[in-house]
Amino acid sequence: MGKINQGILGGVSGKVGNIIGGNWKGIDYIRIKPSSVANPRTKGQVEQRTKFSTVLAFLQPMTDFLKTGFKLYSSGMTQFNAAMSYNLGNAVLTNGTDISIDYPNALVSRGNLTGAVNGAAVSNNPAEVVLNWDNNSDSGSALATDKALIVILNTTKGEAIYTTAGPLRSAVTATMSLPVEYSGDKIEVYLGFISDDGSRVSNSAYLGSVTVA
Repeated sequence: MGKINQGILGGVSGKVGNIIGGNWKGIDYIRIKPSSVANPRTKGQVEQRTKFSTVLAFLQPMTDFLKTGFKLYSSGMTQFNAAMSYNLGNAVLTNGTDISIDYPNALVSRGNLTGAVNGAAVSNNPAEVVLNWDNNSDSGSALATDKALIVILNTTKGEAIYTTAGPLRSAVTATMSLPVEYSGDKIEVYLGFISDDGSRVSNSAYLGSVTVA
């Protein structure tokens, strides 16, 4: 039990309610005991932490890429945080206690430049993946000189291969070299575009899961 010395205006010794008092080198002090959280591991809190760590693991391998991919949505925050915010709200699947990335709805680049049309990816040769798309240069804001933004994500190894200056939109194809140890691994493939002057970026398109030859 605490004790109030010399009346209510005197020093406090010990604990009185949520006030803790003491004396240090002849100086009386008091501090407020911090409120405790009744249940810091409620189901909702655990689920939110799991969602956060899942999206974090998805984006961390491409941190440098996101500086370009989310450059237009980083007002007041980093590009990485902008990507975290978007994907937390739009690209998480919850099935009971199982939480995973919704790859088709995830974005690794975001913007209003016209995106890819009929994109596809295939790996027929060891240590490479080939991306193809239609030349939609005359559609919307798309230009033939737009450059491909490509992300190849290896979720097994927690690594990403990417480029922010790939082939032109008009080239309609890109070949990405992969580490030889990726053989047999499943990769997630994304394709977007950036204007030649870097001022506009498209939303990325998910080209699907591919098993590396």
